Amino acid sequence: MVPAEALSALSSLSIDEPELDALTLGRRIRELRTSRRMTLDALAAAIDRAPSQVSMMENGKREPRLSMLRTIALALGTTVEELMRTDAPSERAALEISVERAQRGPVFQALGLPRIRVSKGQSDETLQTILSLHNEIDRLNRERAATPEEARRANSALRQIMRQQDNYFPELEAQALELLTAVGHSGGPVSQQLVADMATHLGFSLHYVNDLPHSTRSVTDKRNGRIYLPTERSASRDSRSPIVQAFASHLCAHEEPKNYAEFLRQRVETNYLTAAILVPERDAVRMLTEAKTLRRISMEDLRDAFAVSYETAAHRFTNLATARLDIPVHFMKVHESGTIIKAYENDNVRFPSDALGAVEGTTVCRSWTARTVFDVEDRFSAWYQYTDMPSGSFWCTSRIEKAKEGEYSVSVGVPFAHVKWFRGRETPNRAVSLCPDESCCRRAPDNLAGRWAGQSWPAARTPTSLLAALPTGTFPGVDQTEVYEFLEAHSPH
Repeated sequence: MVPAEALSALSSLSIDEPELDALTLGRRIRELRTSRRMTLDALAAAIDRAPSQVSMMENGKREPRLSMLRTIALALGTTVEELMRTDAPSERAALEISVERAQRGPVFQALGLPRIRVSKGQSDETLQTILSLHNEIDRLNRERAATPEEARRANSALRQIMRQQDNYFPELEAQALELLTAVGHSGGPVSQQLVADMATHLGFSLHYVNDLPHSTRSVTDKRNGRIYLPTERSASRDSRSPIVQAFASHLCAHEEPKNYAEFLRQRVETNYLTAAILVPERDAVRMLTEAKTLRRISMEDLRDAFAVSYETAAHRFTNLATARLDIPVHFMKVHESGTIIKAYENDNVRFPSDALGAVEGTTVCRSWTARTVFDVEDRFSAWYQYTDMPSGSFWCTSRIEKAKEGEYSVSVGVPFAHVKWFRGRETPNRAVSLCPDESCCRRAPDNLAGRWAGQSWPAARTPTSLLAALPTGTFPGVDQTEVYEFLEAHSPH
């Protein structure tokens, strides 16, 4: 599995790293003292401190200095390293620490609840009930606080990390190579059978059902090692992808996401690992390097060589373009309404964004390739275009793909200096974009505005998931009850 430290950049969006705190340290001192049948007064005398000071340390209200830790360790016949372990000394201590942390947190403060003294007199059941009530109130508060603003901040932070990494994560590439090697992949496209072999290698069996929850592409039964998939396969989707995505989360050691930032990080890791398995780095780099030498890099060729969708090929190209080919690049997936669904850049193209720096949900310029491709009659040929922008000239190639929410354009672009490596560079198609200047396409002409301002009420065609607040639940957009009912009905036990 991918270790936690392997993806330190992406994982920085999560705040669940274990660390030593005064509560854990205090409980460990108390556990060691009582196990040695030493009274509070005896330990206080041994370290030349008042019993009240020792009590405050044991209750996590005072954190001793390193020099004092050495004295305490000597008095208890242990080491400083042992005292500074981050895990709780026992299950009971872990429960007490959790209750103490809860009482010091914002939930108790917001509700004005009085503190209780955690002692041996309270049973585990009492403390667990208090903790469960606290956690449920905290969950409800976080759910209400999960606004579009939080989601957009998380999206912006994640894109910055991807930009710093050039959207290339060697740890996931190594993970993909290890799995491909384990099932005997010798090069070229990854077959459906090899994907099934990977699932078996990882301890999963595949089960095709006709009652998969409508809000899911697959459901994994971790207890029984089963991956459930729909019997009806979409003509527009790669049948291998849902399988790989299902066990990719297992490979990445994902736990249930605790916040939207963690959900986004997990999605990026899963999608990346899926693409790295279906389009293996070694073969893809060999092909792209040869294409660069011949000056005919093409997303269509990459798509066809590995039997993947155009979007997967375009995504995969952004992983490898800069790190392995020294080509800066940008990528966009845009709904037919003009709304940006996904975007990535490290070539200084200027995407539209809001005040938080978020790109998803904003509208792309009418002159950009991602929009003009919708007006092209020939949907079977690649669409190439140069666009002159305030930040420079960019060349872009784009295609239309269909989904249940409508049509999308998937576009890959590069600065003018790098177009020499690509097929389609001879295109005569050219446009000019002045965005973000409102005079470009964001402000209606004066004659139209004067006639219709205040007299229209349009209904947006943009997918509602982009306009709504963050969906509730552990996995946004998934009906958890429906999933549990499905697993209960299909469980072999």
